[in-house]
Amino acid sequence: MAEWQGFALVLTHDVEGTKGLHQVEALAKLESDLGFRSSFNFIPEGEYDTPKALREKLQSAGFEIGVHDLKHDGKLYRSRRQFSDQAKRINGYLKEWGAEGFRSGFMLRNLPWLGDLDISYDASTFDTDPFEPQPEGAETIFPFWVPRLRDGAGYVELPYTLPQDSTVFLLLQEKTIDVWKRKLDWVARKGGMALLNVHPDYIRFGPGSAKNDEYLSDLYRSFLEYARDTYGGRFWHALPKEVAAFANRIKPNKPGARKRVCMIAYSFYESDNRVRRYTESLAARGDSVEVVSLRRGASYAAPRTENNVTIHGLQQRVHNEKSPFTYFLRVIRFCATALLFVAREHHKKPFDLIHVHNMPDFLVVATWLPRLRGAKVILDIHDIVPEFYGSKFKVEESSAVIRALKLIEHVSAMSVDYVIISNHLWFDKFTDRSAPKDKCTVFVNHVDPKVFYRRARNRNDGKFIILFPGGLQWHQGLDLAIEAFGRIRDKIPQAEFHIYGEGNAKEELLKLVDDLDLDQRVFFFKSRSLNEIAEIIANADLGVVPKRANSFGNEAYSTKIMEFMSQGVPVVLSKTKIDSFYFSDREVRFFESGNIEELADAILTVFRNQSVREAMVVNSFGYVEEHSWTAKERQYLNLVDALTA
Repeated sequence: MAEWQGFALVLTHDVEGTKGLHQVEALAKLESDLGFRSSFNFIPEGEYDTPKALREKLQSAGFEIGVHDLKHDGKLYRSRRQFSDQAKRINGYLKEWGAEGFRSGFMLRNLPWLGDLDISYDASTFDTDPFEPQPEGAETIFPFWVPRLRDGAGYVELPYTLPQDSTVFLLLQEKTIDVWKRKLDWVARKGGMALLNVHPDYIRFGPGSAKNDEYLSDLYRSFLEYARDTYGGRFWHALPKEVAAFANRIKPNKPGARKRVCMIAYSFYESDNRVRRYTESLAARGDSVEVVSLRRGASYAAPRTENNVTIHGLQQRVHNEKSPFTYFLRVIRFCATALLFVAREHHKKPFDLIHVHNMPDFLVVATWLPRLRGAKVILDIHDIVPEFYGSKFKVEESSAVIRALKLIEHVSAMSVDYVIISNHLWFDKFTDRSAPKDKCTVFVNHVDPKVFYRRARNRNDGKFIILFPGGLQWHQGLDLAIEAFGRIRDKIPQAEFHIYGEGNAKEELLKLVDDLDLDQRVFFFKSRSLNEIAEIIANADLGVVPKRANSFGNEAYSTKIMEFMSQGVPVVLSKTKIDSFYFSDREVRFFESGNIEELADAILTVFRNQSVREAMVVNSFGYVEEHSWTAKERQYLNLVDALTA
């Protein structure tokens, strides 16, 4: 025999009918006499009732109790909604029985769905078994971690690695335990987990010959004696819950867990904080990440690599759309180009996951071929399109266009595997009209500490810089901020208002600055990369976020708020529905949205009162630390792993 390596031996039993129930104690005694313990999995709502006294007797003797399916009728995974309903009943039995583990009937499985169960482990998979209804194996002889979609936590998956007794003795008609012995020896050499599933329903105890659906208990006894005599004292004999507890501490992944991921975004990658957070987190753990995005000019036409992420700028864009038609044509062109690019790249080497970022929602069309061939797709809702479109182009909600956009939103959401939504208010709105709640989750635009770490201030020119970095659209309320600045310019003569960004309201804003004779105090700059913006914010004195509450901005979460907070820059903020949901007067200075006079007073108060500024900064640092991307990164990576498991 080759040099031995340590391994684990785990024994489990599925009790499928009344006959098996009546033989549980005989099987437990056989194992106990040889010094073994195991787990018995009972069906909660099958053809038998599991006596409480039997469960307690087994547990007191050192055995484990698990839940085996719900009814064992093959219908557990018929639909997502049905599974969710039945999972509640299963959770009730888990709690009542004091059980930690679960196994589906017929080894049917959907690992992401099993995240609905309150379990520490599941045992519904196998390393390889071509005789099962779902023959695709886990291809590992080790426990592996399965993250839950709902909360970023998860459970341990324990695949059986020795063929089941029913396969060996009933299906293949083996008369010896040679198959078990050879597989056990191989698993032992590999240092893996030898997990066996034996059914008391098929064992013949006592005298007499075995029937067609039985095998003699001496065969199982011989296997236990072989394991004890050959490897006695040199393996870890463990209950499934003990293996799960150990594996949970190290959270092992399946071998070959490196993913190939594509991001599609109708935005400029270098300044899209949300997209960059995802890509750099994936790349940092070793995944291969390709980005399909816009480009700013000819210099970005060739593929380039940043932080192990490959970026393909497929199309240039200038923010000068004057009509919906112009915007629509440009998006259609990008979508068509992305579709061809992604299909070609997937043909060369398949993607495991494609993460599509709206706007628009119908960018998911670019994923149709890879999805047909097995790739999973996430739709990420940065902004809800119907409301954004209505606000940008002044279109009534009852119009045919808005109704069409809501239909597109619904079809897009239902055609993907999962939906991420950028704030909790939109989550409620989106799930009410376009997708079930169990298919969606919220990822707010958290600050990435790798970019927005506490940077040193290097400006000392005596000026008081008020800053706004972001899109120049009407709902952002920049015209209100400019007018408010005009009212305090003489009270803070050293103040300047710096605006970074592009958008369709820029010409109107430039005219307003000229009309108010502020061209020497209000300055416009082009959009900058995230790293450049972080440096600019660190050298500002006050951030202003003047969104209109009577527009799309009322429910649109603004990333720039936490970016200001991360650099210790006080923020004056309009009291919108979304920002009142996430922030308080401890971290920011609110003003009534649309009230120019109150905005001017808020700026003056923060400027004149040092203690107010210092308190805001201290509270802001605490808020950012609690809500940074670091706290949510693991949940996103778990989501990717769960979808592609």
